[in-house]
Amino acid sequence: MNIFIVGPMGSGKTTVGKIVADELFLEFHDTDAKIEESTGVTIDWIFDIEGESGFRKRETSILKEVVALNSIVLATGGGIIIAEENRELLASRGTVFYLHTPLNTQIERTAKDKDRPLLKDKDPEKVLSNLQKTRQAMYEEVADHIIDTENKSGSAVANEIVKLVKNYG
Repeated sequence: MNIFIVGPMGSGKTTVGKIVADELFLEFHDTDAKIEESTGVTIDWIFDIEGESGFRKRETSILKEVVALNSIVLATGGGIIIAEENRELLASRGTVFYLHTPLNTQIERTAKDKDRPLLKDKDPEKVLSNLQKTRQAMYEEVADHIIDTENKSGSAVANEIVKLVKNYG
């Protein structure tokens, strides 16, 4: 059983993923953390040196490795769904949960975070709004389940996922 969590930045993918993994006794992975481990540098640095396209290549490479594992929970980067190949990998290797998160919540949650290369030196509201417009359909396309995160804690969202997995697992 593989559980993949997708959604925009600030949706709580990592937080929720760790809780779900603990609850279901599965191994937790995070694509961004794996990229940083394998390169020895931050995502921010990769964006600065290789640009977004260089980062996306690394992301697909890591995704291929991780989806080959079994009994895992995977928190993905917000843009992983951009590449059709990635959406196919996710859809074919596990159950995909999309954490649907309102724009105002994303803005609030990412406000103090300095490790968001797509938001660096830009108007976060504008960037997040544009990302939502361009990515929402892709999140929905790949999702087996859409979880609304509005006004919910990470553990409430995780409990919803655990319940779905136990009922349909």
